[in-house]
Amino acid sequence: MTAQYRNFDTLAEALAAHTGRFTDKTFDWKAFPSNVGFDDLARAQMRYIGAGGSPKVGDTTTLKPDHFTLSLIYKEPGKYAACHSHEIEESFLIIDGALVVGWEKDGEVVEVNLGPKDMILNAREIGHGFRVDGVEPVLMTISVDVGKPLPPVYHYHPKDHAPELARSFGAEPGKTMRFDPKGTHPLQQLMAKYVVRHALQPTIWEKAGFTRKVYVGQGGLATDSCRKEMWGIPSRVALKPFVRPVEDAFLVLEGSLVVGWEDDGKTVEVELGPRDLVKTPAGQKHWIRNDGAGAATVWHVIGTAEDDGVTYEAA
Repeated sequence: MTAQYRNFDTLAEALAAHTGRFTDKTFDWKAFPSNVGFDDLARAQMRYIGAGGSPKVGDTTTLKPDHFTLSLIYKEPGKYAACHSHEIEESFLIIDGALVVGWEKDGEVVEVNLGPKDMILNAREIGHGFRVDGVEPVLMTISVDVGKPLPPVYHYHPKDHAPELARSFGAEPGKTMRFDPKGTHPLQQLMAKYVVRHALQPTIWEKAGFTRKVYVGQGGLATDSCRKEMWGIPSRVALKPFVRPVEDAFLVLEGSLVVGWEDDGKTVEVELGPRDLVKTPAGQKHWIRNDGAGAATVWHVIGTAEDDGVTYEAA
């Protein structure tokens, strides 16, 4: 085996160590210490790659991050996240439910409602919070585009501000605007550059027989960090092995997906179900295949926004 697997006896062990199984993990209700003591802020995190915005960087059940983190967040109706900002971009992809995300600047707020498979890329240094106003809980992925982000900077937290102000992300009555992608307000225009509606995003049919919707990166939202795409992989579609100069991750949302690795003439595969993930390191030859009877929907995160030269060929 090559040097990058010197800590494993077999390629199968290496692949298993880069696999995150939903059923092997638990949701952590104490992932964010700033929420402790504030019931309205309660949310649970399931870590797959890195710790995201949580300080629990020593979690041995999560995969080591390189260019991005990835976790699931669960939030119940009536709960919210206080307005905060990061030094790097952070994306919310909705899996189930509906989420209100608010951006704040100078005491004014724009709120957008996101449904399943919609995404927002929260801009650097822009205050943002989120809230579940619907009747069902929200499950979403959060991905921060750096391996170890700095702690969030809170703008309006209930420990420092009135609960009503914190819940409205810092907006006084009459200072909240509903998101309008054609709005003329500067904050509306800024947010319009960072919201992706799944139904409106172009579908790219690859010659290899599967579809891509590019959310972030070339063909999607402009960024200099990571590429994020939604793949639709019909039954019995398979790709030939490919290699990236950076890491990538496949998180299955619907259906099933086989991910295979090859190294030193040896091959190994693992089948993923919903909410299972494989992170493949830079330089590792890998492929995917759908052996299931139905199509698979897969969230694909790549450690660069630039063209990495990868082409997809049917196996």
